[in-house]
Amino acid sequence: MLLNISGDIFEAIRKARSITVLTGAGMSAESGVPTFREAQKGLWAQYDPQELATPQAFHRNAKLVWEWYEWRRNLISQASPNPGHKALKKLEEMKDIFSLVTQNVDNLHKLAGSNNIIELHGNIFRTKCFDNNHTVETWSTDENIPPQCPECGSPLRPDVVWFGESVPSQAFSMAVTNARQCEIFISIGTSSVIQPAASLPYFAQETGALLIEINTEQTPLSPIMDYQIREPAGKILPFILENAFN
Repeated sequence: MLLNISGDIFEAIRKARSITVLTGAGMSAESGVPTFREAQKGLWAQYDPQELATPQAFHRNAKLVWEWYEWRRNLISQASPNPGHKALKKLEEMKDIFSLVTQNVDNLHKLAGSNNIIELHGNIFRTKCFDNNHTVETWSTDENIPPQCPECGSPLRPDVVWFGESVPSQAFSMAVTNARQCEIFISIGTSSVIQPAASLPYFAQETGALLIEINTEQTPLSPIMDYQIREPAGKILPFILENAFN
């Protein structure tokens, strides 16, 4: 594979003791996971995802929102980690300090074997209750849709961050700390417009980290990056590891 990538990137990644990675929807799209804003299909074509993924929508029609997320879970469960996910798992094994911050909720990084994962937007395969945020693993399979929390009776919902909700403060605080302390910050497949995740490269820049963007398209944060790689993650990450460590 012949790719026009600076050899300085290979050397920097090889020598760096600490690396923080931020991943977005483009990474999952390579595994066949439709991005959140892509057109719905079949029964769900009439609905706008941004109008379903809100607390207000759940208040209006909790059954509809629960069933839509059931459909999304089934869709996502058919996807598998791509070579980019697997390369990040290998990179984690090679570094003393490695942090993987993701905006994705599809669990693919965990399935690939990554360990130090910070899920900024939650995980679609986890469930919690709406009123008290109790994490729930099992519930009654009676006729209630959505099911009720076995602890407090509140309706259950996916453990994801909806529009109008804040990113979990502990998760973001950890992400900021890792961004500030890393030697290299790599942004992969993210549009760089969703806050607060889009601010993380700036925290890394403030403390002198080398910034690398891997994205098939230009983003609002491209101008501050030290290196921009316009290739899909599944293609370029294995290539980078091969050249950095072999």
